[in-house]
Formats: sequence, structure tokens, C-alpha cells
Amino acid sequence: MDQDVAKKVRAALGTIEVPGGASLAEFPGLSDIIVTKSAIAFAISVAPGMEKAFAPARTAAEEAAKAVADGRKVMVSLTGDKAPAQAAPQTPGKRPGPPPKTPVPGIRHIIAVGSGKGGVGKSTCAVNIALGLAQQGLKVGILDADLYGPSLPKLLGLEGKPAVRDDGIFKPFEVFGLKAMSIGPMLTGSQAVVWRGPMATSALRQLLRETAWGELDVLVVDMPPGTGDIQISLVQQVELTGAVIVSTPQDLALIDAQKAIDMFRRTNVPVLGIVENMSFFIAPDTGNRYDIFGHGGARAAAGELGIPFLGEIPLVMAIREGADAGRPAVATSPDGPEAQAFLTVARQLTETVSPRS
Repeated sequence: MDQDVAKKVRAALGTIEVPGGASLAEFPGLSDIIVTKSAIAFAISVAPGMEKAFAPARTAAEEAAKAVADGRKVMVSLTGDKAPAQAAPQTPGKRPGPPPKTPVPGIRHIIAVGSGKGGVGKSTCAVNIALGLAQQGLKVGILDADLYGPSLPKLLGLEGKPAVRDDGIFKPFEVFGLKAMSIGPMLTGSQAVVWRGPMATSALRQLLRETAWGELDVLVVDMPPGTGDIQISLVQQVELTGAVIVSTPQDLALIDAQKAIDMFRRTNVPVLGIVENMSFFIAPDTGNRYDIFGHGGARAAAGELGIPFLGEIPLVMAIREGADAGRPAVATSPDGPEAQAFLTVARQLTETVSPRS
């Protein structure tokens, strides 16, 4: 089914002429056409300086794809390749920079939750921190920017694809008092996302800017692990209030966390602090505490790096079971010790993102 739709889209693109006279379907800069149950995405890569000339073709491509999309959302990215090494140097003082950052209407603050590596519980922390901020009286949304491994559908129990208004704008999910958006519900089953960098960053831009967020005090962005295209794209698009880094106590995880901290600092994003996840284990039968990954590493790293230490999150079965069932601790057991650990983090962040008056 998806392949049939992709063939229809490619055939439709064959009717669009690009600069130089070829059809878009034959143009070597056309990427693979990705089709999911509710979205179609592809990219058009052009030579440096040709973006404006190809803009009409991009618009025509989007309209042509919509005509055969069977109601799917269409996402088309137009991007310029890197300039060749032999390109003439720019005039001193005239070097072009990235396009100016523009705010997302209605959103006062954007906080990125990142990590240097996967497997540290970043998404679980992001969801519970967002819920903790909402408990402080803030209007909160959460965006799943981990396009290659979206976790929000599972963590928040999101079901069904997001609704789309007549003007093509997504309506966010509303759950546990949060507004949430993720590409996950648009994928089919265990379908893998194999987009090139420009397609992924275009999808992020549309999820961020073509969602009807309404008025929010803060949007929490669950970032992918590491320091790749999506992270750079976000910090180039919008002014971030700051970033929260999630790590575990082990030395290796902390080394990777420091790389994430360095990336945010290099892009002039304030680092609001470090959260030490899986900080210690409490045996459910005896109540004894075990520092199975070591202890205090993130706190020590925060001190060395001169950034706040936001708190310790225990390794307990209730957090994992709640995450697997779409029942995050802060929403379902707010008085429990697990939720209180996340609320400690959220209360500190509330000092940075005050509610609307």
C-alpha cells in the first residue's frame, strides 16, 4: 500500500518542471519518498544559491503530492547542499549566517531535555518533568523531537493519529493536562524512520510550527540522544530558554553528557542543570538502598562544570511499569516518592519559567 502511494507521488512529480528543464521525478536531488499511514515526506536538495529558483517547484510538488495523498499530511523539504570547497571566499564582514530565529506563536518558553547517549531514561524524565511543571500551575506542552525513536506515544498512552485541521495544522493530543505532539502515531506499527538529515529537520520544523499549541507557558522538547542534525536544527530555529541534561551516575554516561552540555554551550543555549536518573535502587522487599551504578557522579560533574544539579531520580520498578503502561508517575501517583523526585526537579525549573499573569 505505501509503495503504491509512493509510486503515485513520484508519477505526480513527473509533471513538475525544475530549473534546467528536467522533471522533478528525474531530478537527482530528489530523495526517497517516505510514506506512512498519515504522512508523506521527501526532500529536494539543490546546489548552493538555487533555493529561491526551486521554491516554485517545491510548492508545486507539495500540491501534487497532496492530490494523491489520500488525506495524508505532506512534508516537503527544500535544502541547499554544502558549498564546494573551491567556492570563492565570502567578502570579509559579509559572511552569511543561519536564518534568524523566530518564536513559535503562543509559546513563552522552550526547554530542551537532552542526553549525551541513549538508554538513560531521558524521555521518561522529560514527560514527568513536563507533568511536574503543569502541577506548578503552568500551561505545558511536550514535543517528541526524537523522530528516529519516538517514545511519547508509549509513555503517555497516545492512540490514533493526530487530527489535522482544514488548514493543514495539527491538533495536539491532550493528555494528563499536557498538549503533546509526536510523529510516532503517524508511523505504521514498528516502521523505522530512515529519513536523511534534511527530511528529519523539515519534519521537526513542521511538528513545532504547524501544531496548534495555543497559549503555553512552556514547551518541553524531548530531544534525541547525542548531538546531531535535529539538535542543531532546533537551536538554530528558536531561542531556547535552556536545556536540561539527563545522565546516569556512571563515568561513561557522564562523559557523553558533557558532550551534550558542550554543544548547548557552543550554541549559546543556557544549561539549566543536570538530572541524575537511575541514581540509586531501593529494594522493594527490604527498603535497602543500593548504588548499583555508583552515586553522586552527576552532582560532582555539575559542580565541576558550574551548572545546577537538579536532583536524583531513583531506579524503581514503579517508574518503568508506569512508563510502559502510559501512566507516568507524576500524573498517576503524584504523592509517591518517585513523583516527588521529579517534582523536585520541576520546582527548580519553575523559577525560570514563571506562569502567565
